Amino acid sequence: MDIITYNAQYFNPLHTLDCGQIFRFEPFKEGFLVVSGSEACYLHTDGVTTYAECENGDYFYNFFDLARDYSKIVEKAKSYNVPLLFRSAEACSGLRLLNQQKEEMIYSFIISQNNNIPRIKGIISRICNALGEKREFLGAEYRTFPSTAAMAEAGAEFFKSIGCGYRDKFLDETAKRIYAEGIDNLEKLNTSELKKTLMGYKGVGPKVADCIALFGFSRRDSFPVDTWIEKIYREDFGGRLLNRNKICDYFLELFGENSGYMQQYLFYGKRLNL
Repeated sequence: MDIITYNAQYFNPLHTLDCGQIFRFEPFKEGFLVVSGSEACYLHTDGVTTYAECENGDYFYNFFDLARDYSKIVEKAKSYNVPLLFRSAEACSGLRLLNQQKEEMIYSFIISQNNNIPRIKGIISRICNALGEKREFLGAEYRTFPSTAAMAEAGAEFFKSIGCGYRDKFLDETAKRIYAEGIDNLEKLNTSELKKTLMGYKGVGPKVADCIALFGFSRRDSFPVDTWIEKIYREDFGGRLLNRNKICDYFLELFGENSGYMQQYLFYGKRLNL
């Protein structure tokens, strides 16, 4: 068993898991059981130190982005002199952006469109229970996220039967395409090209593409725009644009390569009513 320790000021389990970037976690012992792909981790904190207990330390060290100094990112957030961003970066300095599995993020965020988090988590859980492999970690049973081969073979009727709604065809067609083509070619693209290519998959629009790029491909120069961000844009930035693509461009110009971090601080801070 590997045990990773980290300064809790810059690694808060709740803030990291609760900000909408990950769906596969649940309360466990004194913290959370986090599952990514086929790997599981027990994540908990005493308020001073955060502990990640797992069988694959290298995987979760990268997954939680622990090689990056977030104290600099927090200070950068404060430097923009945006009150909401300042308050959020200060109160949620332990929020970290995750480096998640690419294919899992493609399917997960297709499911996320026009959906709420409890329902998204439920659908993903049912997919994993039906198509994933059974594993055990620290006495807890969990299921791996299914392979693209399993997703492609399942069929649209399966996805419909577990409550995916109109997304059934999106998942089916996208899984079949990825199974046939792979996604290695996506790695080589710059962020703009990546987003454009992702939108060629069924069920992937601009916001979903930004989420996949940010949380699956670690493109921190991405800024997903949803109803929360539109609200922030109007109320905290005095913006008047109505087109989400233009709102996205506004924030990308403002925050540049730090866009993804700032998006998460703003999004989570607004949800917490900071």
